[in-house]
Amino acid sequence: MTERVLAAMSGGVDSSVAAYLLLKSGYDVTGAMMKLFENEDVGEDIMSACCSLADKGDAESAAERLDIPFYVFNYAEQFRDGVMDAFAREYSLGRTPNPCVECNRLLKFGALLERAESLGCRYIATGHYARISRSGSGQYLLKKGVDASKDQSYALFFLSQEQLARTLFPLGDMTKSETRELARELALPNASKRDSQDICFVNAAEGGYGEFLERYTGTPAVPGDFIDADGSILGQHEGLARYTIGQRRGLGISSSARLYVRELDVRRNAVLLGDEASLYKKTLTARRINLIATDTLGRDTRVTAKIRYGMREAPAIARLTDEDELYVEFDEPQRAITRGQYVVLYDGDTVIGGGTIEAAE
Repeated sequence: MTERVLAAMSGGVDSSVAAYLLLKSGYDVTGAMMKLFENEDVGEDIMSACCSLADKGDAESAAERLDIPFYVFNYAEQFRDGVMDAFAREYSLGRTPNPCVECNRLLKFGALLERAESLGCRYIATGHYARISRSGSGQYLLKKGVDASKDQSYALFFLSQEQLARTLFPLGDMTKSETRELARELALPNASKRDSQDICFVNAAEGGYGEFLERYTGTPAVPGDFIDADGSILGQHEGLARYTIGQRRGLGISSSARLYVRELDVRRNAVLLGDEASLYKKTLTARRINLIATDTLGRDTRVTAKIRYGMREAPAIARLTDEDELYVEFDEPQRAITRGQYVVLYDGDTVIGGGTIEAAE
C-alpha cells in the first residue's frame, strides 16, 4: 500500500518542492497549510506576512500544479495561546524568545502530526533543510542539511524519537539553489518567491517587536533609564522590549565610547550598557532540555554549540548538572549569550539536543 504523507505547504518554494519530491518518491501526498493567525488581529495588512491570503493562494496554486489535494487548517487559537502569548510573556521578563522554535514544537510537529494521524497519514513532511538518519542501534538522528547556509537543524533540536520516526525532510540533501532551479523546471508559481524574513507576526517596517507588543498586549511601553557600568544614568530608553543584548545602534544616547546593551534589568526597568568586552561570556546554563538520541551526557562531553540561529557553532564542553539543567563551557568566550534563546549541541553534523538559555557568566 502506498504510504500517505501530510505535507506542510506554506506557500513558499521550499515546501512546494518538498511536496513534489515526495510524489516523485512514490508517496500519496496531501498538502496542508496551517493558518496561524488572522492578519488583522496583529495589525498586518491582509496581503502581507506569512499565513496571508497571498500565501494561501501560492500554496493552492502549487498544489494544483502538482495535482494533489490541499487543505487549510485553522490553528489560530493554538498559535495565539502557545506562541504569541508566550512571546509577549518572555519579553515582559526581559528575555528574547525565538517563537519559530515554539511554533515548530507545538504546531508543525505537534498539532499537524495529530492531524496527520486523524487523516490516516503515516508521515508529515516539511521544507526544512535538515536530515534524518538511523544509528547502528536503530535510534533516529537529526542531522544538519547539506546546504550549510540554509541548515535549519538548530530550530528542530526539540524533536523526539517518535516525531523523527514520523517526519520526512525531502530537501535535506539539496541546496537552496537546486531547490529554486527544480521549481523553475516544474513551472511552480512560487519558483522565484522571496524567502520569508524574521518573525511572521511582527512587521519590522511598522515598529518591530516594541510596537507589536504594545498593540498585542494593550499595554504601553514604560520608559526607563539607560545605566552604564559605573551606575551613571545616560538617558531614557523607550521600553525594554525595544532592545536586545549586543545592540549598539538605535540607543539614542551620546557617549564618547561605543556602548552596547549588556543586560535588561526588569526589576529596575533599566537597560544596562557596557563596552564590547562586557558582552562576552564563557559559560551558560540552560533548562527545558531535550536530548534526541540519548538519555544523558558524559561528565564533560566535547561538543560544538550554537547559541542563536544565525551563528556558527563553537567548540565547548557540556554536561547535565541536574535532570533538567545543562551546563556549557565554551573554549572561547561567546558574544551576547541571551536569556530566552536556545543553545543547541552538535557532534559533527548530528544534533545532540539543546535547551533554553537561562543564564551566562
